[in-house]
Amino acid sequence: MRKSAVSVAKRTGDHGEADIEFLERLLSIPSPSGGEDIFADFLVTQMRKRGFLVHRDDAGNVVGSVGNPAADREIVLLGHMDTVPGFITVRWDGDKLYGRGAVDAKGPLAAFVLAAARVAPVLNEVKVTVIGAVEEESHGWGAHYLAETMPAPEYAIIGEPSAWDSITLGYKGMLNMEYRLMQPGGHSAGEAPGPAEHAVTFWNRLRRYAFAHNQGSTGRFNTLDPALRDLHTYADGLYDYVEMNIVARLPPAFSVDELQAYMEAWSNGAELRFLGCDPAYQAEKNTAPVRALLRAIRAEGGKPRFKLKTGTSDMNTVGPVWECPMVAYGPGDSSLDHTPREHIEGQEFHRSIRILSQALKTLAARD
Repeated sequence: MRKSAVSVAKRTGDHGEADIEFLERLLSIPSPSGGEDIFADFLVTQMRKRGFLVHRDDAGNVVGSVGNPAADREIVLLGHMDTVPGFITVRWDGDKLYGRGAVDAKGPLAAFVLAAARVAPVLNEVKVTVIGAVEEESHGWGAHYLAETMPAPEYAIIGEPSAWDSITLGYKGMLNMEYRLMQPGGHSAGEAPGPAEHAVTFWNRLRRYAFAHNQGSTGRFNTLDPALRDLHTYADGLYDYVEMNIVARLPPAFSVDELQAYMEAWSNGAELRFLGCDPAYQAEKNTAPVRALLRAIRAEGGKPRFKLKTGTSDMNTVGPVWECPMVAYGPGDSSLDHTPREHIEGQEFHRSIRILSQALKTLAARD
């Protein structure tokens, strides 16, 4: 560990240096979606060393509990183990620790493990379950499995970067679709439009639809935002092809069925494949997890803020099913998600552990 990291750890108490080392080791193990096994095995070992009763479920999620295993009351801390592709060398630059997943979302998951282990001795009437889910960055398989098989807990906190002094209450929804058009090859001097032109026409119609829908909307959480993620053309000598991937971020109470019907009407013979849809989800503000985190953030010297995110998370999947008081919280600047500059500040990481520890104590005592 670099001298700067050691000095930060020493200022934060007895746990500081060991906590940082734990996070560094998590960042050093690549775990892109679908490739979480080595990381998961390491996490299981580390959680057992910290007193968790831990196993991997049939989806591959790591599930570990501390506190009273027979308790009727359960608090779930749901993070995810996977990252987007792209390894970032684990290194320190001052107080900044770089590495893929530092923010999204190994930093929050590490904070969950460390906070739960720290408060375990006082959890006499409650069980705290920390989950590292698989494939959050791809198909959300881990969270879907939990929604189908796990009873709703009393409270849930989703491990995503909010910044140490902020609480996330909601995430926009997402529709993922693919467009594919094939037509007989023709000369570029011909009058008939080619597949690429049809694809552009389709995209422009979707953009106009979103523009009209967004008139009068307040804030990006309430807008329909389509994004063209990929478009490419190719030919085999007989036929010309175009393929396009579009991801639309959905506002609350949005009619996906209506949008899909419009898309089908605009398709002009193209094949449309809808690959998945997550509705927007927004949690209530006046709940026990919110109050507990507000109190803990203020005790740490922060001025709490609420956030609504334009991306998606596992909250979109488990929230509508569990229907329990829920928030998302974790250290890190979410604007660094998926970027080559992904890093977390050591001081923020330690603060978030203290905040989560205090919030869990409050929730265990029935706020």
